[in-house]
Amino acid sequence: MTGDNSGDDVDAGEDVGTDAGTDGDVDDSGDLQDREPEAFSLDDFYTAVDAEQRPVLTTEQVARRLDLTQAAASEGLQSLAAAADLETVIHEGEPVAWYPTEIRDLAARERIVLFPTRREVVVDQPTQYTRAHLSQFAHLVDSTGSEPGSRGYLYRIRQEDIWAAPFDDLDGLLASMRSVFPRRSTHLEEWVESQWSRAHQFTLRTHEDGYTVLEAATEDLMGNVARQKLSEDQLRAPMSDTESWVNADEVASVKRVLYEAGYPVVDERDLDTGDPIEVDLTATLREYQQSWVDTFLDQKAGVYVGPPGSGKTIAAIATIAAVGGETLILVPSRELAAQWREALTSESTLTDDQIGEYHGGQKNIRPVTIATYQTAGMDRHRQLFDSRKWGLIVYDEVQHIPSRVFRRSADLQASHRLGLSATPVREDDKEKEIFTLIGPPIGTDWAELFDAGFVAEPEVEIRYVPWRDEMARNEYVSADGQERYQLAAMNPAKIAEIRYLCETHPNSKTLIFVDYLDQGKEIAEALDIPFISGETRHYERQQQFEAFRNGELQTLIVSRIADEGIDLPNAELAIVASGLGGSRRQGTQRAGRTMRPVGSAVLYVLATRGTREEDFAQQQMRHLAGKGVRIRETNVSE
Repeated sequence: MTGDNSGDDVDAGEDVGTDAGTDGDVDDSGDLQDREPEAFSLDDFYTAVDAEQRPVLTTEQVARRLDLTQAAASEGLQSLAAAADLETVIHEGEPVAWYPTEIRDLAARERIVLFPTRREVVVDQPTQYTRAHLSQFAHLVDSTGSEPGSRGYLYRIRQEDIWAAPFDDLDGLLASMRSVFPRRSTHLEEWVESQWSRAHQFTLRTHEDGYTVLEAATEDLMGNVARQKLSEDQLRAPMSDTESWVNADEVASVKRVLYEAGYPVVDERDLDTGDPIEVDLTATLREYQQSWVDTFLDQKAGVYVGPPGSGKTIAAIATIAAVGGETLILVPSRELAAQWREALTSESTLTDDQIGEYHGGQKNIRPVTIATYQTAGMDRHRQLFDSRKWGLIVYDEVQHIPSRVFRRSADLQASHRLGLSATPVREDDKEKEIFTLIGPPIGTDWAELFDAGFVAEPEVEIRYVPWRDEMARNEYVSADGQERYQLAAMNPAKIAEIRYLCETHPNSKTLIFVDYLDQGKEIAEALDIPFISGETRHYERQQQFEAFRNGELQTLIVSRIADEGIDLPNAELAIVASGLGGSRRQGTQRAGRTMRPVGSAVLYVLATRGTREEDFAQQQMRHLAGKGVRIRETNVSE
């Protein structure tokens, strides 16, 4: 990333890269293979600069890096100098050296540095082509930069990225890697090959007599991995040295155990899609949404991952239409069930009588059924859901799946499984479990959506608020642990700061987020603004949300219940008065309330200066920065 890694020492055996567009392959020794002399150009000179890791080169250095004769390199350099593309530096007794006339261009070009041992890739100013290929086999860890097109990116290639890579064979994966990496690395490619192999060692299939079979690639894998790690309740009986009869009710746990052992399972079972349903999408998909759907249909499982406003629900409805089988949609709340019903009838040809809801308020099963996770996981309802032959199960807000109550719904059988999430991250580091139970991530680089204008990038600013009340500060100093953090979060000076920000944006639809009920009540009383929390009666809550949607109410204070699962119009201004520690997911969800296709919006995160709130705010926003969102920091005056 720009300015962050260029000066680092490179690990022994690591490859320092050049442009992804370099002509000719490069081997691990760093020498270019034979190439035609007539290919010499200014871009080739830049290639030599990147390989040599210095901006001023002698003729000998250029010849070595471009695998040219000294005479051919000299002729090419002189030709570029005649065209005013290069300048020379002459020192008495030293060889002539060459540098670009527009030396600033060196800093404006895509630069890729590969660290094979660490399996990391640093990319400065990446093209869309490079980002698109990297997203297929690498995980975006972080990004920096203030302007679109000038960001630097840090990618890491993990086991699960190779396991989930959307390629038919290893050659396709390696070809994609080689198309963007400046050099081939035998070390990295051997590791990738080993991981690809691990991802294709176990297969679930349906026996001709209808029961489920686990098949291993070798006798050793079945005996020393599957039968050692799986219980008798999971594997009912051996069928051969490489095959075992699987308890159909334990398929999800079989997958999870083998995944954790480093062997993701290929699921090729013949699952019934239930009664067919006729449904067409009435909305028009964006190109990247169609790509999501196409990828999902190939895999039959996956998680749509994209920022709020990127159209995951529309893509999911398109997937329902493409699968064309009975569908179960699982949601975390009744409010979200109602929103799904509205989206299905407005964005597709489905009618109300084709859609059922199954939760505390209603209990109807239809060709498309929307149920809450808790209801679907209850023992008294499980038999009903288990008896259906679902063609597709959609898991909305899929990041909840690893939790004890929600994960029971992951055992339901379906021929297709689709998760939706803007933030499939968990503070307990159970992201892998999401992809094990549901399917691999399918998504688009957030920065790419910002740059293309599909989703407006919000302005995000952390504002460090001082203590202005000496009594409150003394109480904070005397406290410790969680009490101390809560007192910092409820710093009374934040009320004045919220008033100031609302006055600065007088016409903006505003959401104020709090994590503590007492704080929400204090702000509501001080500013005469409604406050909605879990204590608010359902009917009153719906009234306030509707008033906010239709513009009758401009400002609303909300507790954690509005972080997800509530359909609120995207706010033009969001103020985070207090947050859930350093939760990355919560930070992204709250920022997501300001993301929309057009216009600009602002998110302010308030943190009490000199307290752990500073670290937590930075931790929350660092995850957004990794998605390409620019973050500002401001110290509020005393």
